[in-house]
Amino acid sequence: MKKRFEQLSNKPSYMKHNGGLLFRSITKKKFEFKTKIKKSHLNKAGITHGGYICTIIDAGAGTAAHRSSGNRPCVTISLDVKFIAPSSLGDDLIGTVEIIKITKSMVFLDCKLRCKNKLISSAVGIWKILKRPLPNAGLGG
Repeated sequence: MKKRFEQLSNKPSYMKHNGGLLFRSITKKKFEFKTKIKKSHLNKAGITHGGYICTIIDAGAGTAAHRSSGNRPCVTISLDVKFIAPSSLGDDLIGTVEIIKITKSMVFLDCKLRCKNKLISSAVGIWKILKRPLPNAGLGG
């Protein structure tokens, strides 16, 4: 099932404004996403801003929740992010998402974000599967 990465941010959106995000399915319960750190993603210390880390994890993991739920719309209920190591300008960040459990109304997942095979952030999250589509929903941000 391993496919090429696809750009999630083709339409004007929050994620496109922030540099875009590439995504691919590995299996029905494993996914990857990636991005390259640009100058606009850095904080005053010259490392990747924690808010940007949270943003790409939310978008990548949220897309994994959406895909694993049969492409139903999902929204973030809880996202617990741990910051472990820094990344900086020009770094390629690769996120891996593993779906832990899917119920009728929830998706539970685990996410790891790496740079040069070094863990820089980890997260666990819960997504709510919505009963009806969101108006003007642009998944992946």
